[in-house]
Amino acid sequence: MIYQTYDTYRKALLSNQTTVSATVKSFIDNIEINKDLNVFLEVYAEEALAQAEIVQEKIINGTAGKLAGMVVGIKDVLAYKNHSLQSGSKILDGFKSQFTATAIQRLLDEDAIIIGRQNCDEFAMGSSNENSAFGPTLNFADKTRVPGGSSGASAVAVQANLCHASIGSDTGGSVRQPAGFCGVVGLKPTYSRISRWGLAAYASSFDCIGPITNSIEDAALLLEVMSGSDQYDSTVSQLPVEDYSSVSASEKKYTIGYFEDAINSEGIDYEVKKRTEDKLEELKKAGHTLVPLSFPKMKYLLPTYYILTMAEASSNLSRYDGIRYGYRTPKAANLEDLYKKTRGEGFGKEVKKRIMLGSFILSADYYDAYYTKAQRVRKLVKKETESFFEKVDFIVSPTTPTPAFKIGVKSTDPMEMFLADIFTVHANVVGLPSISIPNGKNANGLPIGFQILGTEFGEKKMLEFALNIQKIN
Repeated sequence: MIYQTYDTYRKALLSNQTTVSATVKSFIDNIEINKDLNVFLEVYAEEALAQAEIVQEKIINGTAGKLAGMVVGIKDVLAYKNHSLQSGSKILDGFKSQFTATAIQRLLDEDAIIIGRQNCDEFAMGSSNENSAFGPTLNFADKTRVPGGSSGASAVAVQANLCHASIGSDTGGSVRQPAGFCGVVGLKPTYSRISRWGLAAYASSFDCIGPITNSIEDAALLLEVMSGSDQYDSTVSQLPVEDYSSVSASEKKYTIGYFEDAINSEGIDYEVKKRTEDKLEELKKAGHTLVPLSFPKMKYLLPTYYILTMAEASSNLSRYDGIRYGYRTPKAANLEDLYKKTRGEGFGKEVKKRIMLGSFILSADYYDAYYTKAQRVRKLVKKETESFFEKVDFIVSPTTPTPAFKIGVKSTDPMEMFLADIFTVHANVVGLPSISIPNGKNANGLPIGFQILGTEFGEKKMLEFALNIQKIN
């Protein structure tokens, strides 16, 4: 039997209703049964079973950590020593990591079990998991539809009971958007709350590591374990880590903001809009105060996000040249040819497009026109967002404008694909914490997400509010 939440699983372990080995074996079997979903690029079956025996002994001895026996999958952008790391790309063929990411090491230190690495959009660039060199992942709710991206496989792994939790990365919604499409919980912390050491960089001033789980409580526990200062990451926050795992629903009433124009936009699916409006009405009936907000600068969020992330990607991905590690073309005539052909053959279409656009944005003739201007807009958006939080405790919205779309439908239209992130990029542009929680399903059984945006380092309060919402369902 698979226990979906860690609390029920831990109780079952302590009362001898199950064992860590039996649980790991169940997940391995489930992964094999559902291999058509294309979730795991590699399953560490023998390692996980061996670690299960060690953790079981610790539980018996009373020395087990906070995550004893929790089975976790990791997105293929996180380093795990002596294991392959490819970022969903051919350019890193054959590469094995020489160290373990800080966030992953902290899970291991608390006796979590890593079951495998999960498929993703190449270098986390995508909103549908269709850009992977290893093919698309399928949504467990409807295998003709995408799971979202770029942490799509990580969300499906939790959705389909292939592991207790997944660790993904969120640059513009890559944890929350797939969580919304798959009906699970996805948490993006405040920028710098979790160390980025060991995360393959896409856009360094946006990238965050975050958990995908079946419950808000599990997300809180994983956040607590992974957060904190790190000598290897100079950008990580030095603020003390709160006891997120003690979070519980309260009777406190909050002031909740929402962007009226966004909810009434023509681009929002009718059922997503209806579910969101119903949720707002439920919150109002529960005694919370609703405040409609006007945010004219919302139309600048996506352009600002894509200009800056493409520029940073151009710089970050320059290291993949075929000289030091990964794929190297066998057809090079000279050194320059080696660079060009390696990168041309190793990177996929979407990554090459973003690198080229980023290089254009950073070029001398266009730097001020695009990059400098986007940085200014980012500051203005942050300032305006801070002014909203002088009046409200949280800002809520749908996680995505539509439910999961069909595979292949938006892959030929970049603008349509970019719009899938319209509600999630805000949190990354301003560096604030955000969470997506399930908000029912549409008439076709497709999950709908509800997103909460919180204040800087206000994760505990945000998690408490998320539990309040869950309580009134």
